[in-house]
Parts: sequence; structure tokens; C-alpha cells
Amino acid sequence: MTAKVIRVVIADDEPLIRAGIRMILTSAPDIEVVAEASNGREAVDLARAHVPDVMLLDIQMPVMDGLTALGELGRAVPEVRALILTTFGEKENVLRALGSGGAGFLLKDTAPGELIGAVRAAAAGDAYLSPGATRHVVDQLASGRGAARGEEARRRVAELSERERGVLALLGEGLSNADAGRRLHMSEATVKTYVSRILSKLGCENRVQAALLARDAGL
Repeated sequence: MTAKVIRVVIADDEPLIRAGIRMILTSAPDIEVVAEASNGREAVDLARAHVPDVMLLDIQMPVMDGLTALGELGRAVPEVRALILTTFGEKENVLRALGSGGAGFLLKDTAPGELIGAVRAAAAGDAYLSPGATRHVVDQLASGRGAARGEEARRRVAELSERERGVLALLGEGLSNADAGRRLHMSEATVKTYVSRILSKLGCENRVQAALLARDAGL
């Protein structure tokens, strides 16, 4: 059975960046880049025209920035899964992207394999945060969280198995599924299964929430 091809639109105002992303993505047999945009307005227009599975959106673009375009995409073509791709890892951008319906947040120093994995994850309906972005957000949000949060977190984490707690601890460090697998001598697919199970058991919507819970619990 032939795998479904994931159709992608790239939006970035730098032609060389777009070319590099296109080269990485088209090296995967199940990904096709159907269009490129140089600003947020073009990105929204191309999303309407092509209705891709995934869109990669830079934050800093002329005419309309990526986060504003993300909001318009949610209204115009909500079925398109948007990944924010940027050099800016500030907490506010990550939280705004996720709050506006973004499927994930990737820094531009992301490894090629991780970029391809993120596109596949987004197309499959999963939220994806790069380990770098996760670490940055968790480090900032974890500061100043009170003892009561720690007690509640430990109570929730106690419901996990020992292996699940081990995986959760690595999420708290901001490790990717592949890196966690190497640390635990498990396959990436097995780690992904554990992560899905952990998110479900803890009632967390994404890896950042789970990572914060791990920090609060002292893992």
C-alpha cells in the first residue's frame, strides 16, 4: 500500500532558507512541497489555494508576520496544520503559537531529521515542540512555581509506572523521542507510544505541560 504523501507549503522571507527547507523535506519520499511564500499574506493565500496538510511558518516576515498568519489560517483553512519555524525561542512566541492553534514550534537550528519528523507528526495530528524550544519554555515557566504544585505533581506522577516515570523525566529535560530512546535503550517508536500514554494518563495536552509536571514533581 502506497503511503499518503504529505503536502507542505513553506513560508519564509529568505529564499535561501526556503531552498534549504525544501531540499530537506523533499529528501523524504512521503513529503511534497507544493508552494512557497515570502510573507504571511502570501502564506494564507497559498493555504487557501492548495489546502496543504502542513504549513511551515516563519515568525518574522514582511506584510504579515507568521503568528498573525497563524491566526488567519485557523479561521480560513483550519484543517491545515501549521508549524512555526524560527530563530526566536522566546517563551511568549511559543505560548502564543500554541495558543493560536499551532501544531508545533521548531527552532531554525533543528536537525534535518527532526524537521522531517515534525512535519510527519503534525500531519498525523500530533503537536510537536522541538527539544530546544521545550527546554527554553520549561526553564522559564518552572521558576517560581510553588510547593503546592510540587505536591500535586508528585501525586499525579505516582499513578505512572516506573518506566513511564523514566520517560517523563527525560521529557522534563527536553529530550526528543530519539534521544530518550537512546538513553533508555528503546526504539523511538516505543518512546512515542510511552509519551502518548503518559500524556493521556496525566491529562496533558502537549510535551511542555508534561515537562513542567516532571519538573514540579522533582523528576
